[in-house]
Amino acid sequence: MNRRRSSPADAHHDHDAHHGHPHDEAGGHHHGHDHAHGPGPGFPSLGSRPGIYLVSPSGAVPDPEVIARAREHLKAQGFHPVADRGALVRHERFAGTDDQRLAALARAITQKHPIVMATRGGYGLSRLLPRIDWKAMADSGKRFVGHSDFTFFQLALLASTGAVSYAGPMAAFDFGGKRVDDLTAAMFGETLRGELEILSFESEGSDPVDCRGILWGGNLAVLVSLLGTPYFPRTRGILFLEDVNEHPYRVERMLVQLAQAGVLARQKAIVLGSFTDYKLTPHDAGYDLGSVVRWLRREVRIPVVTGLPFGHVKTKATLPVGAKIGLATEAGMAYLVFPHGH
Repeated sequence: MNRRRSSPADAHHDHDAHHGHPHDEAGGHHHGHDHAHGPGPGFPSLGSRPGIYLVSPSGAVPDPEVIARAREHLKAQGFHPVADRGALVRHERFAGTDDQRLAALARAITQKHPIVMATRGGYGLSRLLPRIDWKAMADSGKRFVGHSDFTFFQLALLASTGAVSYAGPMAAFDFGGKRVDDLTAAMFGETLRGELEILSFESEGSDPVDCRGILWGGNLAVLVSLLGTPYFPRTRGILFLEDVNEHPYRVERMLVQLAQAGVLARQKAIVLGSFTDYKLTPHDAGYDLGSVVRWLRREVRIPVVTGLPFGHVKTKATLPVGAKIGLATEAGMAYLVFPHGH
């Protein structure tokens, strides 16, 4: 996996030269993404030592020390992390009651720090969706970051307002251990600062593609559970997916549902990240995740790209959900071209 940080001028030129794209807001191959809330204004510059507000909208944080370590690691990366006063609250399996977690999200958009990062995933955000003021979330101009259960928030925000958020690291999982993955930390910082324009990764056997579209997606199980609700985006773009603890047949079953609902056929491409922590059995008789990918290619007849460094894994990219990006494959490599300047 490679990242390219370059000047605003030659990021687009490089991509055009290799893939023939006209100049537009998605031309360039780096960790860049629009900070625009759909048609609204772009995000302001972060400046030096930007603040990160840590909030717990889903599952309870089991060990407060993890958040303390996360704050230290984020400080070492040049950020100023501050934990919401409810970040360590516990009610049953949740980080507080529904009212407490809603109040934490409300505080997150009125405090001064520009980045709002989820401490962890788990379960709990779906219960809150009808009670969240999505316009206020979008209008706040905050850069919301997380993955896993936080996919609920990101997709609902996109469906309700068109605002861009970030699928990326979380405090506990990615910054709360004894060591932090260097690439994850670097891509997070570069993306949030608008410095990363191109992300390239190995993608052997991927379908040929050279397109532009709105990047959207996240956790597959979360995304599928939103079908039929007002919080499912009606996006025709580039769909990225990942999951954890889901056997390949369950992954396929969810993809079948998306296909039969007409969602997959509307996309310009499907990009698959990591599907981890499942166990095969003798009954599978050779059926594995590769079987699912082969079925998917036969079924959808649109480009399928594999190898995206994203999911419940230590090394993960930070991706702009709702931004228009470029996607291309060439010679066993895939390239995500993010819009310049965030």
